[in-house]
Amino acid sequence: MTDEVAGPAPDAPRRRSRLRREALELVATVAVALLVAVLVRTFLVQAFSIPSPSMEDTLLVQDRVLVSKLEPGPLSVERGDVVVFLDPGGWLAPVVDQPSVWQRVGTFVGLLPADSGSHLVKRVVGLPGDTVECCDAQGRVLVNGVPLDEPYLFPGERPSLTEFDVEVPADRLWVMGDHRSVSADSRAQLDEQGDGFVPLDNVVGRAVLRIWPLDRLATLPTPAGVFDDVGGLTGVPGP
Repeated sequence: MTDEVAGPAPDAPRRRSRLRREALELVATVAVALLVAVLVRTFLVQAFSIPSPSMEDTLLVQDRVLVSKLEPGPLSVERGDVVVFLDPGGWLAPVVDQPSVWQRVGTFVGLLPADSGSHLVKRVVGLPGDTVECCDAQGRVLVNGVPLDEPYLFPGERPSLTEFDVEVPADRLWVMGDHRSVSADSRAQLDEQGDGFVPLDNVVGRAVLRIWPLDRLATLPTPAGVFDDVGGLTGVPGP
């Protein structure tokens, strides 16, 4: 008696075809998701990690923020905005640590915070044409001769221990941290190339939302009333 070898079940080809179709759909879905992430990262928002205490208590070390890349751009940068910008040159020490491949991929598609090693986050205090100086008899920073009451400063912090009197050039910004005594901001660069001003072209965008940790989830609005009386430009368009 001869043993017969059973062939494949009649529905095996259909099953293989379905698996191939599902695999292709999965690949297509992942590809579309990555494309959308890249487009969002490129044109709309990007995540950044806060590396230093210079913006305390508004932003703490290791906070994560979303940055709107529509500002500067179709919208404008205003005094009081918290902005992320590329190092104009010499503001930051050289970065030694190199991110892993997966960190690079995650950053590229916008799933991980962008490398903070070449970017800074500060608050805009002076727009092009503004005169910014320190300080009046009460120790307040003045913009166009108007003293500022700055509610975002680190508790107990003085507006500045460094005296300065500058006029912001065209297409430049004067920026300062909220924790002024530990912030190497525009004041610290006065003797360096660029005179402490940030080129508007270097601005990546405005920090609009603190997303991590979850118990600190909050928007980052432009502070109301602080700069209402200083005159001059109310905002500058992006490049």
